[in-house]
Amino acid sequence: MPGQTARPNGKVPALKGKKQKAPFWAKAVTTFGAVLALFSLTGIVGVKYFMGQLTDNIQTTSSVLDGESGGGSAASTGGKLPDGAMNFLMLGLDTRQGWEQKGQTSRSDTMIILHISKAHDQAYMISIPRDAEVDIPADSSLGTNATRDKINGAYALGSENKRGWTGGAKLATKTVHEITGIDFDGVVVIDFDGFKGILEAMGGVYMCVDKDSWSSHYIIVDGKVKYAEGANPENPPRNALWFKKGCRNMAPWEALEFSRIRHSANGDYDRQRHQQQLLRAMAKKASSAGTLTNPAKVSAILKAAGSSLKMDTHGVGVQDFIFGLKSIAAADLIPVKTNGGTFAPTSDGKAETLNGDTLDLFKATADDNLREFLVRHPQMLISDGSAGTK
Repeated sequence: MPGQTARPNGKVPALKGKKQKAPFWAKAVTTFGAVLALFSLTGIVGVKYFMGQLTDNIQTTSSVLDGESGGGSAASTGGKLPDGAMNFLMLGLDTRQGWEQKGQTSRSDTMIILHISKAHDQAYMISIPRDAEVDIPADSSLGTNATRDKINGAYALGSENKRGWTGGAKLATKTVHEITGIDFDGVVVIDFDGFKGILEAMGGVYMCVDKDSWSSHYIIVDGKVKYAEGANPENPPRNALWFKKGCRNMAPWEALEFSRIRHSANGDYDRQRHQQQLLRAMAKKASSAGTLTNPAKVSAILKAAGSSLKMDTHGVGVQDFIFGLKSIAAADLIPVKTNGGTFAPTSDGKAETLNGDTLDLFKATADDNLREFLVRHPQMLISDGSAGTK
């Protein structure tokens, strides 16, 4: 195999050059949910300390989930999360440092629906294809007109003219609600730099690569990993950085890069699958004994999460929101694929459609019949990648 492989022992060369582009980054919210398990295992003093680490810097708003944006029932139940099924929208941005000051807008390249079953014993992750062509509705409060575009453009449109993340999240949530029929009990936004900080605080994760894959962003030069300036090749270069088939501990930068890989027959759907694999790995790491018994690591993870997250908790206080979600850390975290895991192109090939099974999946989620739906459609479940390594 050409090129060289990222080192499996975690001792990797220092990266040089530009930072990685953000691939997806709403996913931190699922990890955020797993980190909540930490609270149930500490005493009162510990809870207060760690809660402060998480909540002190979180940016919050109540303007995203208004009546027409697909807000769930939390605001009508005394400011508490509902006892039954819950849905959260996680938006991951491709924001780069300095963009906000320059007035540049971000697209939500990752949009994940987190559905928690009525019994709170299962949590499902559903990735919405970022290239799906949809009707983005008008919003009079934002001054935006209806348009048709890729769904990841809804956030960008809503955030224009200095409306910022609240405007972007509002229009993105409204768009997802109109397509899926799902009401949301919370929305969380995170950009690449923030998510990167959480993973670095964890110290990496255990991941499985189900087939040899190469990076289009990094190459090997004189035995060192370097950023491939301006490159995004369609075929692996001679000195490509390869991720070899198998399971191993990955350094933070390795796990992030693996989650971005999309050069395969299934393109962006493999990227979605890798993202969901990473989320599950992070959830497992966050609730592991090695993390829970290390107060310094717990503190670092929560501090990174707190400074990275932007949230609309739909009228629920941040602390109540957090404690209301801690039970999902013990739930099975189940990734679900859309569109059969393959690109479904529009007639011009520039975007893609949402097929009938995907629309039925959304309806089952809205009706909290997802468990039964997946029993009838087991092919929509995503593995952790370990099966392909044996």
